[in-house]
Amino acid sequence: SSKMLTTLILSMRATPYYYFGDEIGMSNIKFDKVEQYNDVELLTNYAQLKEKGGDLKRFLEGMKISSRDNGRTPMQWDSTLNGGFSAGKPWLPVNNNYPNVNTAVQEKDANSVLNYFRKMINLRKENKELLVYGTYTLILKENKKVFAYIRQSAEKKVLVLLNFSSEDSQVDLSLYQLGEVWINNITTFDKKNTGVVNLKAFQSVIIELK
Repeated sequence: SSKMLTTLILSMRATPYYYFGDEIGMSNIKFDKVEQYNDVELLTNYAQLKEKGGDLKRFLEGMKISSRDNGRTPMQWDSTLNGGFSAGKPWLPVNNNYPNVNTAVQEKDANSVLNYFRKMINLRKENKELLVYGTYTLILKENKKVFAYIRQSAEKKVLVLLNFSSEDSQVDLSLYQLGEVWINNITTFDKKNTGVVNLKAFQSVIIELK
């Protein structure tokens, strides 16, 4: 899913923005206790809700998704102490998944989130007129799982398919003449003779249109 979101961000117009750790798929730390947070806004809102007798458990569950502290945990460089971020005590603890989700591990893996990010960066640079400045046309508007659009320049046209579902999703592309697959976050691309394409969970593909 991280690779799919990278495909989305780097195949869109305007300026892509990444916060540290996005490029290796760092995830939310999801604290269970309010004492584990440092965010002043969160602590203030928690205290106010507590005073009013609100649902504190529901509040903390929501913060596992939306708290700013999720984006403030140490950068996960390697599998050493504190993810290689610091030998001292960091502002927030490192996410427990750091032994597997870190830059050093992903540098060695050609199929890692980091190396996919680099491929998309290069694809965007090599096709700047298309992916940065080209036109954007939304297709398959009624599909609730697949976000699909066409990027087009004076010389090139591509179709971007993004399956936002954790399940396989089928799309009918019989109206389009598909060419070379430019990038794919999964090794296979299931295209039937009928023009129907089966996208795996969170699959993202950029295909040239003839």
